[in-house]
Amino acid sequence: MKLMYIIVRQDNESDVVNALIKENYRITKLATSGGFLRRGNTTLFSCVEDSDVDKAIDIVKAECGKRQKIQVDMPVNLPSTAINYTTLPTTIEIGGATIIVTDVCKFEKF
Repeated sequence: MKLMYIIVRQDNESDVVNALIKENYRITKLATSGGFLRRGNTTLFSCVEDSDVDKAIDIVKAECGKRQKIQVDMPVNLPSTAINYTTLPTTIEIGGATIIVTDVCKFEKF
């Protein structure tokens, strides 16, 4: 048995959850934030049989799509200027998902 941590953007959360539930995966969701932009994420937890891990990953990939590059203005401190900060355009990737799979030593459901 494996424990999957699936971190997705809030924009993709309902599609991912619905697709996993449709395939009979049991999901626990937790609202999280973090990363570079500090935007909302959802972390999903699911215990799955070893043989079902790849299928679950494929479902998440299909629902989250590919990562996209966007341009954002990031604040930067420049000590040589009279102002405390300025912004510089920065290209970053958003979307997709982060998936961590770990072994489960014991699983009980009652």
